[in-house]
Amino acid sequence: MRVINQFSARPAMDGDGVNIRRVADFMNTRFDPFLMLDEIKSDDRQDFIGGFPPHPHRGIETFTYIKKGGFEHRDQLGHVKAIRAKDVQWMSTGSGVIHSEMPLADADEGLHGFQIWLNMPAKDKMRPARYEDSSDTTNPESTNDKGAVLRALAGNWAFAGQESIGAPIQELAGKAAIADLMLPTDSMAELEPGSHEFVGLYLYEGTLIGNHDSLDEAYAAGQYLILDNREQLKLEAGPDGAGLLLFTGQPIKEKIVHMGPFVMNSRAEIEQAIEDYQQGRFGEIPR
Repeated sequence: MRVINQFSARPAMDGDGVNIRRVADFMNTRFDPFLMLDEIKSDDRQDFIGGFPPHPHRGIETFTYIKKGGFEHRDQLGHVKAIRAKDVQWMSTGSGVIHSEMPLADADEGLHGFQIWLNMPAKDKMRPARYEDSSDTTNPESTNDKGAVLRALAGNWAFAGQESIGAPIQELAGKAAIADLMLPTDSMAELEPGSHEFVGLYLYEGTLIGNHDSLDEAYAAGQYLILDNREQLKLEAGPDGAGLLLFTGQPIKEKIVHMGPFVMNSRAEIEQAIEDYQQGRFGEIPR
């Protein structure tokens, strides 16, 4: 594993006072087609009890993955779904979505989850919204001979001798794929990045051993790493194991103009999104 660049998640607050850790790049698009990753991880309900009341999006895809606890999702399209541990949810917001994500009443053991934003190409930003989740299916898993487990969350993955491990959710923008890789103490895992231009990972627990500027280095939880897509991924956990999200995709390479929940290609499109939302053209969540 050769590390090209690294970033650290920073404390932030969003929604109704929800404490998160965030890695984002809307300016230089170094994660293209990915834009942002938010992690919520707390056993204290006060850190997340306010949740995310109704709010809009346009021009992006949101991908939510829950490790512990859960949210109830509602949107103006009529979807009402409980997203629990091991579940994922994908919204290709296109021309507009209003949704809310509120902690489940029975989520008493804390919350650990992620929301990932992906950019949409200009040609798709105004198409009708799409919604999928895995609450009625299972995200497939594969285990190698070292005990490492890969859970496919989106797209297709090759791991532990299996040529294709297909997640229920496909067709993310930028041909993106996402997986959760769980490595036991001092174990290893190898993956082929395939033909994807972008390869990255976010380490959410434990430590990972990598190589940067020809020197071995230990990476800690909260770090987002951009990896060399020309090399096989050889991932080595430290003495406390490692849990990480893997990302691959094809950069969209288009100009981005970002304001709050809207990501478009020009200032005029952002102003139109704001006007459309203020005029109620996004609709409203059914009661």
